[in-house]
Amino acid sequence: MFKVIPGISISEGNVVKTLQGDFTKLLKFNYSPVDLAKLFEDIGVEVVHLVDVDGAVQGTPVNYHVLEAIAGHTDLKVDFAGGIRTDGDINKVFEYGATYFTAGTVAVNEPKLFSSWIISYGREKIALSADALDKKIKIKGWMKKTDVDLFEHIEFYYSKGLKYIKLTDIDRDGVLVGPNFDLIKEVVERFPDISVGASGGVRSVEDIRKLRDIGAYAVIVARAIYEDKIKIEDLKEFTYDN
Repeated sequence: MFKVIPGISISEGNVVKTLQGDFTKLLKFNYSPVDLAKLFEDIGVEVVHLVDVDGAVQGTPVNYHVLEAIAGHTDLKVDFAGGIRTDGDINKVFEYGATYFTAGTVAVNEPKLFSSWIISYGREKIALSADALDKKIKIKGWMKKTDVDLFEHIEFYYSKGLKYIKLTDIDRDGVLVGPNFDLIKEVVERFPDISVGASGGVRSVEDIRKLRDIGAYAVIVARAIYEDKIKIEDLKEFTYDN
């Protein structure tokens, strides 16, 4: 079933949003992460995507206390991302309440390790963060360019049994210009057995409906909700209760 997954990004205790992956252009929002999570839970959302921005920059998770607070004060399932590089990181995010985890940098730098995680933690628990600019993967919190082709990258892990990816067109991220529908559709059609979570550019309920209609498994939305372009109540259309 199609899911809307609100994104909550944390830096230095603040709810933030990057603009096109530029960490020098963080938008800060005057929300409590836990209060936000509770609002989402109240309208039937089941999963939130919690991004540890500080962890992504530092290369190891930092904001465990936010994860613990959301997991402890709601019944939401938390997909944690940001700085996961080792088995120790994974064990700790699970210990603090995560249900799932998403990782990207390690999948480029240590493909054998990431491949082993698909087996050891199970394909229902792990997602590949496929974050691309001009169809080339970027890593380390989107700060480092690579020559890794997006489709070859997905194909490699597709062959290893990967089930979930978070697909982000970095050029669209945080700027409310609409998703890259063509790219998302191409990935969905080329990899029909992968569940694609689309991220970047969502600005309206109509964008969400279109992503559902082209076959995305889920959409991750943040800034459009925070700035009231999409009202939280409008998400009820896509929740389990409806």
